[in-house]
Amino acid sequence: MLEIIQFVIVAMLLFAAVVLESFAIFGVNRFRFSLNRLHAAAIGDTLSMTCVILAAVVYTGFELLSLKYFMILTLMWMTSPVSGHLISLLVYKTDEKTDEEAKVWKN
Repeated sequence: MLEIIQFVIVAMLLFAAVVLESFAIFGVNRFRFSLNRLHAAAIGDTLSMTCVILAAVVYTGFELLSLKYFMILTLMWMTSPVSGHLISLLVYKTDEKTDEEAKVWKN
């Protein structure tokens, strides 16, 4: 009975990851401004990767391998926002249409 519950939880987490990544792909294809596309990709990627790693932890059980999975998740949580921010800064500095497409905050 415990294996069935474990299987259902893993299946639900993997299904949630597929749905979240599908929304991210839809957002990347739907939006026309690059910063909006970047935001959809970064959020969807982080959330779907979290669901996949949690599914792996539930599948393997709580052991040393789970600690490694959580370390991968922590690295992903730290690097994804930083890379998204750097890419958005690059778009802001190089794109002439940024003022037309987005509200730019002036200090």
